[in-house]
Amino acid sequence: MNAFTEHKGSILFLAGTVAALGLGWGVFPAVLYRQAPQPVDFSHKVHADKAGAKCEDCHALRDDGTFAGVPALDKCSGCHAQAMGASAQEKSFIDRYVTPNREIPWQVYSRQPQNVYFSHAFHVRLARLDCRQCHGGEGQSNTLPPARIDRISEYSGSAHFEDMSACEDCHRRRGAANSCLACHK
Repeated sequence: MNAFTEHKGSILFLAGTVAALGLGWGVFPAVLYRQAPQPVDFSHKVHADKAGAKCEDCHALRDDGTFAGVPALDKCSGCHAQAMGASAQEKSFIDRYVTPNREIPWQVYSRQPQNVYFSHAFHVRLARLDCRQCHGGEGQSNTLPPARIDRISEYSGSAHFEDMSACEDCHRRRGAANSCLACHK
């Protein structure tokens, strides 16, 4: 009897375990999440560099401190009532949204469970965080990444916020409250 025959059951068990872990870590997330592209080819870089726009010009807080999210069409149509250039994307944007006065159906990057509470006002106004500290170089990007949407729960995220570990790490570095109840209500 050779060594393989003697340990065949253990080797098969180990191979099965490795295969199951590989499928769980690699294949399951690919099946669980779908990519949802944005409806408009938007460039933060063009709007920041050429129009001088700042994050808060389009992504504002309401008077009560809640985050208004993506801008309504009237923010865009103020400058884009007529085409600003000759690109096919600009013409399509005007024809599809501005002229018919139709809101842009943006994909949401942050649809979270109902028990998760996040306040942009608290982080921006009180903690004085700059948008780049959480959103990275998104404000200088030429394209918008697709939203990453869970097929079962419909919760969404982006490459920046796949799970709460980034938030926990930041809270730990800054000495901020890091208990479950700080964010989960």
